[in-house]
Amino acid sequence: MRLGIISALHEEQAGLVEAMERPSRLIHGMREYFLGQLWEIDAVCVLSRIGKVAAAMTATTLVEKFGVTHILFTGVAGAGDNTVRVGDIVIAESLVQHDMDASPLFPRFEVPLIGRSHFQPNLELSMRLLGAAHDFLELDFPEAIRNEDRHDFGLEQPRVHRGLIASGDQFVNDRQRLQALNGALPGLVAVEMEGAAVAQVCHELDVPFAVIRAISDNANENAAHDFMRFVKSVAAQYAFYITRRLCRDLQQSPPQPRTESADT
Repeated sequence: MRLGIISALHEEQAGLVEAMERPSRLIHGMREYFLGQLWEIDAVCVLSRIGKVAAAMTATTLVEKFGVTHILFTGVAGAGDNTVRVGDIVIAESLVQHDMDASPLFPRFEVPLIGRSHFQPNLELSMRLLGAAHDFLELDFPEAIRNEDRHDFGLEQPRVHRGLIASGDQFVNDRQRLQALNGALPGLVAVEMEGAAVAQVCHELDVPFAVIRAISDNANENAAHDFMRFVKSVAAQYAFYITRRLCRDLQQSPPQPRTESADT
């Protein structure tokens, strides 16, 4: 297998390129792709930049030019529900573009001419990611996150959630907007700006994928407060340790050559 790892911001992927064995760099489409071995897994790391178009282009290039067989998107998100707190981990069970609306020609959220609004990640890869996240919180969290950061961000007992992630080309920082999304999208656990675009690309190219997000804010008026500090000191550590656990798991027990997604 060859694992493509995408993040939107440099800080969300800090440490992964440095951990690569025999890395090489290739610039294509105004992006830097780093190829090498991550804990004995053939991998390609890349920053997509922010937004759905940027993420879709990056995912397509990973498959078409670099031949990745699986894609992992890791980064931060806003909480989509009041049961999800800063520092929690969300693993996508389904993804939707919350700003897709071609009504009345098509139902709201449905991607025109595809016939679906929700895209399901690969079940096997997502369950392995779930196990890696749980093991991280149980075994690595005290080492990975400084006491100062745990105190300042209120990271007492972070939890792992699986559920619906909604993506759109807007930074959600309005309570009323979030409440409206909750009403329209039952089961929403996180909002962000890339995941559903990657999901659509992987659906159309038939590539297994998974999406994991660290919750950086409550998607309200305080969403920008200490955002970059959280990304650098917390989210980057989450991504590094969980990806390391995932790669070691994949190396010990490679995925099936053709794994069915959760909706098939």
